[in-house]
Amino acid sequence: MTRNSNTGVLTVGSAVPSLVRWGVSADADLVYRYLASFGPRPAGEVAADLGLAARRVRAALDELDGCGAAGTDGTRWRASPVGAAVNTLRRRALRPANAPARRADHPVVARRLPDRAATRRRIAELVAVERGEHLAMNPEQTFGAETLAIATPMDAELLRRRIRLRSLGRPPTDGDRSARRAEEFVRLGGEYREAPRLPYKLMIFDRRVALLAVDPLDLDSGTWEIDEPAVVAALVTLFVRHWSGATDPRRKGVPTVVLTPREKAVVALLAEGHTDATAAKCLGMSQRSVTYLLRGVMDRFGVENRFQLGLALGATHAITPPGDATTEETEQ
Repeated sequence: MTRNSNTGVLTVGSAVPSLVRWGVSADADLVYRYLASFGPRPAGEVAADLGLAARRVRAALDELDGCGAAGTDGTRWRASPVGAAVNTLRRRALRPANAPARRADHPVVARRLPDRAATRRRIAELVAVERGEHLAMNPEQTFGAETLAIATPMDAELLRRRIRLRSLGRPPTDGDRSARRAEEFVRLGGEYREAPRLPYKLMIFDRRVALLAVDPLDLDSGTWEIDEPAVVAALVTLFVRHWSGATDPRRKGVPTVVLTPREKAVVALLAEGHTDATAAKCLGMSQRSVTYLLRGVMDRFGVENRFQLGLALGATHAITPPGDATTEETEQ
């Protein structure tokens, strides 16, 4: 895989599969595919090439290091071989949340917060030190006024600090005024999806600490606070699995991105070294149309520049990952 200096688009050779389906965040997936394609690089160079904030790249590298998909010699970061990384992530995804791997030197420890008030105090403490990502799963169909009064400003503060905030909820009941919270949440910059059934009341802070309600139907019965890495990783995998199957209520679903024949033609020409102008001439289009078409493709993939688009397109042409025949196991 090489980068064309004129267009900024990648020529895709051996495709690197997306790791998102195994619980890796979008930023970490993008950084992994960059390292796997171009070899070891310092973190600053990765950030500059991808056009991502250094903070986001550092968080992504920490995540990849934590799940065994990348490592560093102190100056440069190196991706683990694709097959090894996929197999490691698959084993982690297949491990049920209630049966994590245990090590004799790091036993699973969960601290019980006795009631709703203690849980809220601990949430405030954890939110205050969050740096990168907040995940929330809410199985309730309605929220009381007191809950909304606490949650809404907390969400706004997280988003103001540019923390990625993903929230999973259930479709609201008819006439439920608290449904407006989701609209405001998205307006502020949060990511929100809905699913008809969600198993747990769950919050995960920077993939480091998880709060799991003892009884999702009775929050006064308390909460488990978990910081054992294997258990938190399993809960992240659980969240991502439900997130992947949930829908964006504004769009009536989350469709797979499919390129039209014209979009494929434009991307192919740019990858061959054409500029927007020469690609437009080859296809009988205006240069402006080519630029708008490419911008639309970037928006649909959720990427910020053409270099990122090349990496995203590499995942759409991915080879069959190791063990993919047992995909159904990871979705159960």
